[in-house]
Amino acid sequence: MGSPDFALPTLQGLSQHYDVVGVVTQPDRAAGRGREQKAPPVKTLALELGIPLMQPEKLRLPEAMDQLRAWAPELIVVAAFGQILKKDVLELPRFGCINVHASLLPRWRGAAPINAAILRGDEETGVTIMKMDVGLDTGPMLSQRAIPLTQEDTAGSVFEKLSTLGADLLLETLPEYLSGKVTPDPQPEEGVTYAPMLKKEEGKLDFNQDAHELERRVRAFNPWPGAFMDFDGMQLKVHQARVETGEASVGQRLIVQNQPAVGARGGLLILEEVQPAGKKSMSGQSFLAGARNWA
Repeated sequence: MGSPDFALPTLQGLSQHYDVVGVVTQPDRAAGRGREQKAPPVKTLALELGIPLMQPEKLRLPEAMDQLRAWAPELIVVAAFGQILKKDVLELPRFGCINVHASLLPRWRGAAPINAAILRGDEETGVTIMKMDVGLDTGPMLSQRAIPLTQEDTAGSVFEKLSTLGADLLLETLPEYLSGKVTPDPQPEEGVTYAPMLKKEEGKLDFNQDAHELERRVRAFNPWPGAFMDFDGMQLKVHQARVETGEASVGQRLIVQNQPAVGARGGLLILEEVQPAGKKSMSGQSFLAGARNWA
């Protein structure tokens, strides 16, 4: 069970080592300016691999449950599926449901763990292979693996790293789990944090905040929902930024080293890559060439 690109290495790896009896993914959704129906990446891969597929609006629908029972899986693997699994699904397979979660549980349970780790300035993140229960990412753990977070990491780059790491760790863990050599350990009670689903409006940059926090927000929300600011009544997306020391009023626009900058609490946010409304992404310096009224 999975939907976005994050789940692709997991599905690919499982298909090479196990008999995958079926794939469950989200329905096609309207996307882009044309609002055309777009298939989730997992659907595309499942069709390429010739694996039976279903896309229920809700997994609890009777026809979806009937199909799951017909497939009779001994194990269900979940990777960024996007729906909550009820008790009847969790108890269906002999070996339960195993989740590839993109954080070092119990830190960052929830829908957006990668974004939260970057936004809070964590020094590391990773993946956890856990046995699911009825709670929100509260199930016992089978294995974990960590990676450092760098100052250059965006949500997109970490997403890519953890998708591969998660698939590799899952394939290492499953043989010992299925043979009974490894049993799940309960999560620690201390250190629990939550990463709720992101909303598009959270990408708006508030220059009353610390400049370093704003820089992390730019990276944490790249590529989605994207960081942005208001520029004379138009939305200006900010894809890459850095912090420089300097003094300016909060929200004041200025030019620093031939790049657009904005005053924030504790420093200046230098806008290294931006995207004006209706235009392609460009360097800050190129943006200034057409934004005579920036400062």
